[in-house]
Amino acid sequence: MTTLGHMQKWKGIDMRKHIILAAALAVVGAGQALADDLMRVKTDKSVGAAMDALQAAVEGAGATVFARIDHGAGAKTVDMDIGDMQLLIFGNPQMGSPIMSADPLAGLFLPLKVLAYADADGQVWLVYEDPDETLDDLKVDDDHPVIGKMQGALKNLTAAAAE
Repeated sequence: MTTLGHMQKWKGIDMRKHIILAAALAVVGAGQALADDLMRVKTDKSVGAAMDALQAAVEGAGATVFARIDHGAGAKTVDMDIGDMQLLIFGNPQMGSPIMSADPLAGLFLPLKVLAYADADGQVWLVYEDPDETLDDLKVDDDHPVIGKMQGALKNLTAAAAE
């Protein structure tokens, strides 16, 4: 077994630098992968108006809104300002139940969630994680038909809310 101490010099190369560089690149790559998993929808509405429109679209589609969390208001209770930021948690048992039947751990990631926030420039975004990526590490077939339905629902709901 080789330890980092034994690997310090190998043919004149300081291996610690290479290990640290590899670790840093892995973290950057993971951050990029996470960013690629997020779907962003731009809107000219305020955070509150966008979230109101999203909630109406979700309810109009027959899904259940489980919670609407105002992160910005919560931060103010501890004398912090994180700007306008709200999260809507919603779902439909017709979609979620088959996924959780395939792998009960899907219950950690469902129901669906959409975040509305204003960036540093004041631009408001609706953001959600692609369900295919959310469920990727679970025992759910990549081609499970419900995943496509979830993707379509999130795309349509956020587009309607952004208009």
